[in-house]
Amino acid sequence: MSIKILIADDHALLRQGIKRVLNAEEDIEVVGEAANGQEALAHTLVQQPDILLLDLNMPELPGFDVMKQLTAAKSRTKVIVLTIYDNDNYVLEMLRNGAMGYLLKDVEPEMLVRAIHVVQRGGAFVYPRLADRIFGSIKEDEDINARARQMWKEGRAERLTSREMDVLGCIAKGFSNQDIAHALFVSEKTVKNHLTNIFRKINVNDRTQALIYALKNRIMTLE
Repeated sequence: MSIKILIADDHALLRQGIKRVLNAEEDIEVVGEAANGQEALAHTLVQQPDILLLDLNMPELPGFDVMKQLTAAKSRTKVIVLTIYDNDNYVLEMLRNGAMGYLLKDVEPEMLVRAIHVVQRGGAFVYPRLADRIFGSIKEDEDINARARQMWKEGRAERLTSREMDVLGCIAKGFSNQDIAHALFVSEKTVKNHLTNIFRKINVNDRTQALIYALKNRIMTLE
């Protein structure tokens, strides 16, 4: 079954370019376009695509408000922001409001397609340059264990194991379960078990909340 995509951007040329790229994929289908925020909101609620590619700066209704209204309406459509704004606060604001991905418009076609697949599978995907800057990277195990011990002492969460911190770092990079399994040389079932434990320990329900938690509690080191 194809992944149904709605493209929301006020530049027709850009919409057409994205449409050509995505329709070339066997398992992706562009089912609609929106030239402003009001159209994006209406089309999403009516058509219920799997994923909405959403620009932030659009006439009539900004992308921020589109996202908030979709969340309020309990829309099942997953949102990937596609914007020119290389702004850490924008990334976090959209993630807090329910977006599952944040990409810049200079993204390579292959990365856009990968982001769509990751988000469709329930993962979160942040443009790598932004992820590196915001979430940083996992340090050596000794430092990770020190951070985990500190979290535990402060009562912010049960102690996360070194391996769970590795998995959390992979989530921050937008890795799917399969990607994490390959990176850490474990099975996907093991990854799922780690995710279950992580979500329970830090009291979150999904990957996006885990990303935000990781930043707020400085589990990842910032550059």
